[in-house]
Amino acid sequence: MKRLHHHDHEHAHDRHSPEETLALLGYMADHNRQHAQELHELVHSVDGEAAQLLHEAVVDLTVSSEKLAEALRILKGEE
Repeated sequence: MKRLHHHDHEHAHDRHSPEETLALLGYMADHNRQHAQELHELVHSVDGEAAQLLHEAVVDLTVSSEKLAEALRILKGEE
């Protein structure tokens, strides 16, 4: 079984430099993809409504990651 990891997040609302913004968006998109994969693996460990909800969470995280990646492409001028 894979070990889940803990997150410490600060929620400051300072503006980031363009470089920081690109790095953070790239990190978040990749990180969400990893979480989606972990959840996908868990779907096969449960049944019924819990499995359905986990599957929906995988879809939600995947869509979120795609939106972050698209925003990143736009900000990089790769439209």
